[in-house]
Amino acid sequence: MTEQQQWEEVMSILRTVDDPELPSVSVFDLGMVHAVHVSGVDVQITMVPTFAGCPALDIIKNNVKQAVENVPWVERCDVAFSFQALWSTDAITEEGKKQLKKYGVAPPPENYIPGEEWSVDCPYCESAYVTMDNIFGPTACRSILYCRSCKNPFEAMKPVIQYSLS
Repeated sequence: MTEQQQWEEVMSILRTVDDPELPSVSVFDLGMVHAVHVSGVDVQITMVPTFAGCPALDIIKNNVKQAVENVPWVERCDVAFSFQALWSTDAITEEGKKQLKKYGVAPPPENYIPGEEWSVDCPYCESAYVTMDNIFGPTACRSILYCRSCKNPFEAMKPVIQYSLS
């Protein structure tokens, strides 16, 4: 097996490791995988947390390590979180957005402009007739909204964008 094939196999495995707070949404599809390096039977994975204080980082790290070390040719997998690389909701894949909706969480708004109000459509009925009940949701990365059409409360991923430092 070539190193490229090994890398592709590891990437495929990462697509199966769900975020512990969002079952059915993989850490890959959330855009948390920053780099994967394969060197023989060793794998090094660098990940980017959605929020620096996320309480699930140890669980994610252990789940990723265990999943990759279950690959027959892998002897050791090291997983580290980088706090130099910045995560943004732009990193969420289209599959990730689709899975968020299936889980009842609205994906972040497209083309968000910092400082402006944001809104999302209801993940259940796709209505735009929603209100934000609480910007502070169950986790730092989500808010609580209410759909006035289908009457369902739901969560939405908060928009987090990359700031240019120049």
